[in-house]
Amino acid sequence: MGELYLSKDDSDKSIELLKQSLSVYQSIKFKETQAVYNFLSQAEIEKANYEEALKYGIAAEKIAISVNDNSLQLSSIYSNVGMVYYYLRQNDDAMRYWEKALEIAKKNKDNGYVRTVANNMSTMLIRQKKFDKAIAMIKEYKAKYPIDDEQFEMREDYILFSTYTILKQFKNAETYYKKLVSHYGENGEKFNNQTSLLRSFVFYHYQTKNYPAMYRKATLFDSLAKKSGNDMLRSENYLIWFKADSIQGKYLDAIEHYQLYKKFSDSVFNGEKSKQINSLKIQFETDQKDKNIQLLTQKGKLQEIQITNDTFMKYIFTGSIIVLFLFMLLIYNRSRLKTNANKKLELKRKQIDEQNEQLKKLLAEKEWLLKEIHHRVKNNLQIVISLLNTQSAYLENEDALLAIQNSQHRMHAMSLIHQKLYQSDNLSMIDMAWYIYELITYIKECYSSEKNINFILDTEKVFLDVAQAVPMGLIVNEAINNTVKYAFPGDTKGEVSVSFKNTEKDLYQLVISDNGVGLPDDFDIEETESLGMNLMRGLADQLDGTFTLENKNGLKIIITFRKNTEIETSN
Repeated sequence: MGELYLSKDDSDKSIELLKQSLSVYQSIKFKETQAVYNFLSQAEIEKANYEEALKYGIAAEKIAISVNDNSLQLSSIYSNVGMVYYYLRQNDDAMRYWEKALEIAKKNKDNGYVRTVANNMSTMLIRQKKFDKAIAMIKEYKAKYPIDDEQFEMREDYILFSTYTILKQFKNAETYYKKLVSHYGENGEKFNNQTSLLRSFVFYHYQTKNYPAMYRKATLFDSLAKKSGNDMLRSENYLIWFKADSIQGKYLDAIEHYQLYKKFSDSVFNGEKSKQINSLKIQFETDQKDKNIQLLTQKGKLQEIQITNDTFMKYIFTGSIIVLFLFMLLIYNRSRLKTNANKKLELKRKQIDEQNEQLKKLLAEKEWLLKEIHHRVKNNLQIVISLLNTQSAYLENEDALLAIQNSQHRMHAMSLIHQKLYQSDNLSMIDMAWYIYELITYIKECYSSEKNINFILDTEKVFLDVAQAVPMGLIVNEAINNTVKYAFPGDTKGEVSVSFKNTEKDLYQLVISDNGVGLPDDFDIEETESLGMNLMRGLADQLDGTFTLENKNGLKIIITFRKNTEIETSN
């Protein structure tokens, strides 16, 4: 009954029945309850209650392992735990569980399970911007593991539809959109997949700038997400709503929807929940290690007994009464020495274990304190950006509006760094390839309706500490904003290239070039009063680097500096 209500998207009723079922099992001391815990985990995922979902998922995994369950049930458990980590954006843990789920599904030779897990992994590839690899994976598994199930095929069509929408390949996306509407209905009302479908329909209409259709779908989607209690889905919906309002100049609506986005987003990713979730993870991993230690201890005792028996038999057959007597005295003496040594070792082990526990607690508290600081800094910057945005609605002076816009861009550049730090395990280093991509994507969205500029990125995966990431991010922000605003006047088409690479050991070079109008012939960088240009020069000095301009067939900005390796070495 609980599983039936889960399939009907009634998570609250499902959880109520599943807990009753679990109570009955426990009353008769029935051990194989992993399926009930697995369904509870699925129901909590639907409600976006990821702390509870992870708790039930880990409980299901523990029970399945303890009863040696290697059936498809274990694959389903691993898949659901991976899904919890996916929604929590802990990508490495999600992929690790999905790989285990895929291995179990293949061993049981169930094509449906194999394809389901493969589809989950393809969504992770999409999140990581590996779109071609994701599409190829779906097509590969469809060919290798065929199944005759129209509903399943439609779910894969849904993934392809979402991917082509993200890539803005609207011709391909439209083909799959029509198939999905034909099968599920205009609002996805058929076959119990309405929430997921409406979510993709909202984004599709936003990308194709069909705002009336987008608003209708977004309103319906919000009512469904509110009914299920899924704050994460509501926050993502309000973010798209905010962007659509901003593009159309509905600034008051945009502010309202942005505040709703922050409200529901923070309710899902607040620091206390994240700490509890990681505590569950640490507790589970510790239990697994303790079991391994017990197993090794038992094996050691068995080996010790075997050695003693072999030695005893050897001296029985080869020794005399005197040799046997001496041997027994030796054994007795060694036993006393070993007992004393073992007592000392056991005492030291307990002391080391207590110290390790204290260190773990201190480390965990330090990490969560740092994450909370970064979280609050990022939120404060976002509040200032929103306040500036509100202020700009009451200003008509172009210079004042431009100054506010420039300040918003600079604050967003710094906000991205703090957001990445509190959402990742590494609290000191920033992936600059990811950061440059996200920053330029934000700037493109700000000018998407005004400029026709193509951006080419050629960046290596380089990690910088915060002290270098912030000035470099501000340099990229200033350079790209100046290029967008001044390099291509009017509706002129243009191309901007951004390169960030390691040229020598610990020496890195940032190059931002365009094929626009360039600087005036009489431009003197030493005499210029441009805030942006002087800011970039100052930031380059802060990096202990060099700042160079090349004004030929457009403008090229070159920043060369040495990477700070002190934090990386200590880590």
